[in-house]
Formats: sequence, C-alpha cells, structure tokens
Amino acid sequence: MALQPWRTGKVIRIEDETSDTRRFWIEVPDLETFNFLPGQFVTLDLPIHEKPNKRWRSYSIASWPGGTNVFELIIVLDKMGAGTTYLFNEVVVGSELLFRGAQGVFTFKEPIEHDLVLICTGTGIAPFRSMIHHIHNKQIPHQKIHLVFGCRSKETLLYYNEMVELQKEVAGFSYTPTLSREQWEGRSGYVHPIYEELCADRPAVNFFLCGWKGMIDEARARIAAMGYDKKAIHFEIYG
Repeated sequence: MALQPWRTGKVIRIEDETSDTRRFWIEVPDLETFNFLPGQFVTLDLPIHEKPNKRWRSYSIASWPGGTNVFELIIVLDKMGAGTTYLFNEVVVGSELLFRGAQGVFTFKEPIEHDLVLICTGTGIAPFRSMIHHIHNKQIPHQKIHLVFGCRSKETLLYYNEMVELQKEVAGFSYTPTLSREQWEGRSGYVHPIYEELCADRPAVNFFLCGWKGMIDEARARIAAMGYDKKAIHFEIYG
C-alpha cells in the first residue's frame, strides 16, 4: 500500500461524548472527497516533540465513507499521554492538524460470506461503527453482524443510543454492550463469555478485534481454543 502524503486538516467541530472522550470532525480543504475504507486509520503529527516518530499518534476513523472531505475521530484522554493532552487542551474549532492517511488493512472484504463478530473495548468501537454504517448505507449483502463492546460503566458507553437504533435498521445486526465495573439492565463482566456464547455452535465467522493488547491477546487465545483458524481472526491493537 502506497504511503499517503501529509495533509493539513482543519477541525470544524468538537463534541464531548463522555467526560473523558471527545469527538473531532476534521475537514480536508485541499480535497473534494476524502477517500478511505471502513476500518482504516489516520496518523496525526502533533507538535509535542522534536523527533517526528515521537509526535505521531494514530487513530481509527470513526465515520464512514460519505463522499465528503470530512472525517471523524473519537479520542479518549490519557492524562499521562502527551498526544491526547495536547488534543484536549490545545485543539479548538479552527485548529489545523497535520495528518497522513487513510492507511491500514483492518478492513472487511467483499463479498461478506461469513458472519462478522466485532469485539472491542473503549474507543476500539471506532472502526466498527464505520463498517456497520457503510454496510447499511451501501446495502452490502452480509450475514449476521454481532458487535460486542466492553467498557467500565454506562457513562463510558460510546455511541450507545446510535447502536441501539442501528439494531432496528440493519438486518441481522446485534449489539451487546457489557460493563466490567457496574451492574445495570444489560450484560456485566468482560467481552469474552459473550462471543463464546454467540459462537458456541461454531458458525462460520470472521472475527475482528480492536482495543487494548490484553483483551486482544486473551480473545485470540480463546477463539483459537474454540477451534477457529487464526486466519479468521483480524485485530488492531490500541495503546
């Protein structure tokens, strides 16, 4: 895949999704259309260090291809991290950000012949939001799509109402959020028992995993123990 050039993006909108998670909409003025595949990411070059490789931070695109020159990122604040601290404290509507992308191969292939089981924690939901909307908007033929989303509390459920509504609109789509630190009306605990239940009868599945390394490592081991080939497991590690 050819390396994309560095471009200047302009922040045109910012919204808080939770107390420590923020949505950024970025316009690319020199392009009529910003083209990307659902699941890809962009790399920001932030003025936080003298060395280039210590300035770069990569984030999955949370929006979907829509024929515009605007894309959305959802970013959680890491108070110990220079990158997100800069984005939260210094970036405002009108700020310019140097970025490269879209890049990455964490994408689904057409035709979609098997069920998709999308497993994520935190802002790892971003690429899956893009995928689900794109499949729906383009009416791409698909099998079942299961989104299993883990986070600590109900307050940190990203895009919750949107995902609930998508269940009504997208044929074969199910959304199962689970909370690890809070009891509520839905599932509690970690993501692993949920996908194991969904796949107990060993349907043909492509697994996509996105989140922290600990979750991904455990999920890969558990899915392999269920008898699935490693070629059916695709993953993107955050952090």
